[in-house]
Amino acid sequence: MSNGEQKTLWDFMNEPAPNTKIPKNSKIRLSPSALNLFLECPRCFWLQKNKGTKRPRGIFPSLPSGMDSVIKKYFDSFRVKGDMPPEIKGKMRGKLFPDIPTLDKWRSWRKSDLGYEDRESNAILVGALDDCLIEDGFYVPLDYKTRGYKLKENPARYYQNQLDCYCLMLEHSGFKTKGLAYLLYYWPEEVRQNGIVKFHVEPIKMGTNIESAKKTIKNAAKLLSLTMPKSNPDCEYCNLVTKRKNE
Repeated sequence: MSNGEQKTLWDFMNEPAPNTKIPKNSKIRLSPSALNLFLECPRCFWLQKNKGTKRPRGIFPSLPSGMDSVIKKYFDSFRVKGDMPPEIKGKMRGKLFPDIPTLDKWRSWRKSDLGYEDRESNAILVGALDDCLIEDGFYVPLDYKTRGYKLKENPARYYQNQLDCYCLMLEHSGFKTKGLAYLLYYWPEEVRQNGIVKFHVEPIKMGTNIESAKKTIKNAAKLLSLTMPKSNPDCEYCNLVTKRKNE
């Protein structure tokens, strides 16, 4: 392969660990989703951050992002009235964060002023927040989730780090949190006339730990200063490469 050709994921995963890309003392920009990748597979995380080599992916479905957009508009219609949607009244304490201009910034990772900096590791955490509740003067992250069917397992397995990070960013930005966040699930129940789909709405209350998020940030930043980790036997992408090597 010539120097001018771009390497693929397979090339990097089949060769000895190359030198790192991130220069010493440069800022390491992390997000909750990047940290999820680190927790899932350090090697895939290292490749993405140090070499710009992302996992292969298929076509991203547009329905979840469309649902996310209309749910935000729906909640904002109650926000301006100082009210809560009737389907969650009594199921979540507090009130909706009332400042729509600020919330609109928080909802965009490009514009948000929420963040956290770990100066020791030179890492910066940034991310976008769907919504926020205020309960007894504390700020409680609220994240919308859409899925095709009823929950079958504990969502903490997938979203604990994300919610820990949201609380850390709020706390570091001057908004006191209380070790609490909500996931708000929507899944379809039936289709009615005139294109109306009825959704079940299920809030899930989860405890959060900002110290856990801080530790994950430090560990992720440290990894990026090291050589490429070995293949992860629990990672389907690493396993696919290993399988192809053995063919």
